[in-house]
Amino acid sequence: MTPARNATAAETAYQRLKAMILDNLLPPGAQRLEAELAVQLGLSRTPVREAMLRLQQDGLVTVTPRHGMRVQPISAADMRDIYDVLESLEPKAAELLARLRLDDAALRPLAEACDAMEAAIAVEDRMAWARADEAFHHGLAALCGNRRLSAMVMQVWDQSHRARMFTLAMRPLPARSTAEHRATLVAIRAGDADGAREVYRQHRQRGGAELIALIERSGLAWL
Repeated sequence: MTPARNATAAETAYQRLKAMILDNLLPPGAQRLEAELAVQLGLSRTPVREAMLRLQQDGLVTVTPRHGMRVQPISAADMRDIYDVLESLEPKAAELLARLRLDDAALRPLAEACDAMEAAIAVEDRMAWARADEAFHHGLAALCGNRRLSAMVMQVWDQSHRARMFTLAMRPLPARSTAEHRATLVAIRAGDADGAREVYRQHRQRGGAELIALIERSGLAWL
């Protein structure tokens, strides 16, 4: 395999394995051999090995020679750290976005995400809600105008994705969270930077406390 083809295969392996981990198709604690993953992905072992090492750098797996990779658990303490970061960064993103005073066309991704969340709540479709929630958070980071802040938010968001998806069915139907997203959008549209920041700070603080309490109560073995 040429270096260029190997790099492409390694990227493919990385993206597919990462998606499987984040969506809990490879759940916390799962152990997989390099050869086993290569067969599953239809790739040679070299790009799979490179992908595993990247995932280890991301903190998602531990790689052991001759034993493949083990998907890392997430503890309540990890989630506390993650939500401390999100509680600092995402409200700032909301503030910056409000200061930009973008028109409705530019803010359409956030409006569509809010609409989709509300529609999902109406039919109690938690997976559809989770996709819309993710779209809102991605849109907020992407539109805030600070590329470094956006990159930092997305890195931490990936780290929390598994826990949110794993506990999605255990949480109350997220109607309150949906209303908080809409209130944030209203403040952003109005150019109310302080209001947008505060609404979103409270949203992140409440949501983080709810998820961490659920993790602590659940007694899930992987935590």
